[in-house]
Amino acid sequence: MKVALYPGSFDPITNGHLDIIERASKIFDRLIVAILVNAQKQTLFTVEERMGMIREVARPWDYVEVDHFEGLLVDYARRRGVHTIVRGLRAVTDFEYELQMALTNRQLDPEFESVFLMTSKDNVYLSATLVRQVAQFGGDVGPFVPPCVARRLKEKFQTLPEK
Repeated sequence: MKVALYPGSFDPITNGHLDIIERASKIFDRLIVAILVNAQKQTLFTVEERMGMIREVARPWDYVEVDHFEGLLVDYARRRGVHTIVRGLRAVTDFEYELQMALTNRQLDPEFESVFLMTSKDNVYLSATLVRQVAQFGGDVGPFVPPCVARRLKEKFQTLPEK
């Protein structure tokens, strides 16, 4: 069985992420969507909220498992017995960062592989940061995220104190 990890913050999960998940199914038998917990990074949604949203939107795909981890990706991958990660690329700037990460991970674990999937043209500009900004100012995020995520974004920004 070919298994891969799809790591990220997924704050929130977007249609671009879902595109990568769906396309990875053509290459791998199982995909573990792994949320990186970084105590130094402030997120809009808690790990539990992000895991819940991913599980909800990934329900149609029985090959998807949702998990979270702290620390080095290669250490988490070793614990899970996985040697391959999937990453989406939108632009040259993504490639530069992902190349650095891939080479570092390979240095830490020579068996570690990174598979890059180019995002679809419909999602090339899309990022979770952009989605959060649009939602924060009351914009329509419907074209960028699944309906349940759009609803949670709206609820989240209605409950946050104004700055």
